[in-house]
Amino acid sequence: MRPYDRLLVGNGRSWACSQASGRVLEVAVGTGRNLPHYPVGTEVIGIDLSPRMLERARPRAATSATAVTLVEGAAAALPFPDACFDTVVCVLALCCMSDDRAAVREMHRVLRPGGHLLLLDHIPSTSFPVRVLQRLAVPVLRRLSSYYHLCRPLLLVERTGFTVIRRERYCLGMVERLVVVKEPARA
Repeated sequence: MRPYDRLLVGNGRSWACSQASGRVLEVAVGTGRNLPHYPVGTEVIGIDLSPRMLERARPRAATSATAVTLVEGAAAALPFPDACFDTVVCVLALCCMSDDRAAVREMHRVLRPGGHLLLLDHIPSTSFPVRVLQRLAVPVLRRLSSYYHLCRPLLLVERTGFTVIRRERYCLGMVERLVVVKEPARA
């Protein structure tokens, strides 16, 4: 992952995690590569579907400067009550979820009104030749990760009712950073 991170993601992990505050849910925490990037004072709950990934995340959680709890569970059915997190973070994971729509709906549900969702994912490039190469790579990537697609997080968050605060694309338009907010309910 390190060469991939340097090439495509750059400072994306620290970008996403450094903006988190309060009680934080990291969806698809994986091996815990993001845990060192959270600010001191945050309380991080990391959820992942894979017990093997969570086992690999435990050493990073144990040495983290923040309080970290790891939970096994699915992004499409988060085992948390409504509006219980101040921030939700999801880094390079929507593309590997079989039901990314349900996952984004769940992230919206567990986020308190006024809370932020911080997303980083690879998406179809703005460059046609790169987009063709991406599409050719999808079958190979599916074999490696069992599920992979070129997701469109911007469309997902807009359809779910989030308000986009900031959107950035980089690395030939293949990586997208989103900061979105769950608007308070209207009276």
